Amino acid sequence: MRWKVHSEKPLYTDPWLDIRLADVEITGGRHLDHRVIRSDAGAGAVVVDAQRRVLLEWRHRFITDAWGYEIPIGGVQPGEPPEAAAAREVEEETGWRPGPMRPLTIVHPTPGISDSRHYIYWADGATHIGLPAEDWEAERIEWVPLTDIRGLVGAGKIVSGTSMAALLLAASEA
Repeated sequence: MRWKVHSEKPLYTDPWLDIRLADVEITGGRHLDHRVIRSDAGAGAVVVDAQRRVLLEWRHRFITDAWGYEIPIGGVQPGEPPEAAAAREVEEETGWRPGPMRPLTIVHPTPGISDSRHYIYWADGATHIGLPAEDWEAERIEWVPLTDIRGLVGAGKIVSGTSMAALLLAASEA
């Protein structure tokens, strides 16, 4: 059954997110109050070089207190096409300019509570242009063989849902 939304009211709003309370009708005409997080889209890239290695960031996420590899990804700015946002994020976060890009997938990382949508691209290679724009994005930047991805997921070294989905898809296509 498709749930029917009767109304939404804001609970908290800032430039990063909009938390709402939705009156949702479910089976049998029953209603429930459901929290919804509205957020802007994100975009990132799986950058793969000629040696079939992928450009990854090793970083700490304080909310879950977890270290892991992630693809470069960030917010899409108003009026910015997702592909341009993905290329910008790769450059800013890694210091590498991605080569030609094509759509890989769209990930809805937490569809049970959020409308967040991540546009993920495959980039063929990259050119090193300098240091990352900020020193806080990642502990280090590495080129990791695509053949290592499944093992890294199994070892708990890739824990971000979007990165995991994109990397496992890329590894299956490689």
